[in-house]
Amino acid sequence: MSNSLLKVEKLTKAFPLGGFIRRRYLIAVESVSFEIPEEKPLIVTLAGESGSGKTTIARIILGLLRPTSGDVKYRGKSIFKMTKRERVTYRREVQAIFQDPYEAYNPFYKIDHVLLTPIKKFKLAKSRQEAQKIMIEALEEVGLRPQEVLGKYPHQLSGGERQRIMIARALLTRPKLLVADEPVSMIDMSLRAGILNLLLDIKKKYGMSIIFITHDLSVAYYLSDRIIILYKGRVVEEGDIKSVVETPAHPYTQTLISSVPIPDPKSRWRQRLEVKEAEVSIKTRSCCLFYPRCPYARDVCTKTIPPMVDLGGGHKVACYLYTKS
Repeated sequence: MSNSLLKVEKLTKAFPLGGFIRRRYLIAVESVSFEIPEEKPLIVTLAGESGSGKTTIARIILGLLRPTSGDVKYRGKSIFKMTKRERVTYRREVQAIFQDPYEAYNPFYKIDHVLLTPIKKFKLAKSRQEAQKIMIEALEEVGLRPQEVLGKYPHQLSGGERQRIMIARALLTRPKLLVADEPVSMIDMSLRAGILNLLLDIKKKYGMSIIFITHDLSVAYYLSDRIIILYKGRVVEEGDIKSVVETPAHPYTQTLISSVPIPDPKSRWRQRLEVKEAEVSIKTRSCCLFYPRCPYARDVCTKTIPPMVDLGGGHKVACYLYTKS
């Protein structure tokens, strides 16, 4: 892609585990790369089981963690080599929404404080009256009635209301990119659609791209333009959301898809893919990490890392089932 808004380049993150004899590491993310274009807003989903590296990638993008190797570039500039002024701009233009809408709040402060903090930090208003006006407009944009939430403490609001307030807080700075880490996983099922539709409206109204993190492929299918499937820190499949979900290529993706129930009590679930139990202990990452569970595993899968194969239309998969050898 040309003119990338965000470019993740071979991102790797290893956490030291310690030890007296030799130092060991947990590889949370390994050589992950993807781009988000500047000219067209996209919702890109990072999907996978717990421990697949989704949140670690998000934290690195937000500058909360430094990678072991690789880089994250925002409009062509490494976020780890920015000047103080450039970092302020980056923090204003890249905002986050986290999983737990309650943990994100300080229970001792009222909702007003949550919204006033970024207004003051980024100097978005010249007076208290202007700040009040900005807060009211932001709350109305996310479907809340300001008179019903301002002046209240977080515990006095529902999970859905708290999450909408966090979205309103993010919108105050008119960001170019929103990083949403499992934003609906802890919200009542009946309220999830409202939050997802709000994110879709934001993308359309403000031309804002979103990195959406989830383990729920039904949510990803409803919301996303593109999807990146992660397994134990590696990208195993990526592409247009419709292509990946409707014609999954990697055995791991097929497993995830087959586990999604059909929303019809009269219909049976899709035929499940039989997956091996992970009886083999993988002592090296120089192989396909899914092979102990894969029903199609070959000898080559245990020896080398499978290359990424382009299936056409930007749909890619890292699997020896699609190589000529």
